[in-house]
Amino acid sequence: MKNITFVFFLILVFCGFAQAQKIVTAKQVNGTWTSKVGEIKVLALGNNKLKVQIDVFYEYKTDYGPMANVGFALGEANIEGIIATFNPPDTQGCAIKMKFTGGKMIVTQDGSDGDCGFGHNVFAGGTYKKKSGAKPKFDEDR
Repeated sequence: MKNITFVFFLILVFCGFAQAQKIVTAKQVNGTWTSKVGEIKVLALGNNKLKVQIDVFYEYKTDYGPMANVGFALGEANIEGIIATFNPPDTQGCAIKMKFTGGKMIVTQDGSDGDCGFGHNVFAGGTYKKKSGAKPKFDEDR
């Protein structure tokens, strides 16, 4: 009987630990994140809200030299657990999901480049690494 009680206790502890791992702190999300397609700035605002700025690009070569199409979005995201959902202002059909896990931010984009207000072939999706944990400065006047 003691063994069954002990096993039950371990299961409860493990389940509580597993649930505790499904929440990120402001310190874990705040900062500037970079990938090969650009950067994302994130600041926890409280009440399950994040301030987000996305600066991404698509680089290509032409006969005249390298060129790039760009994408920019600034606004608020909702976060539940380890996943934040950002819908760029003044867009329809665009949802950018940011999953904070293992010191990385894995970003997926639902919607086309145009749906998200980005230039041709510009997508935010990919794996981002934290470049800085300092409070980011946002480009409010763009």
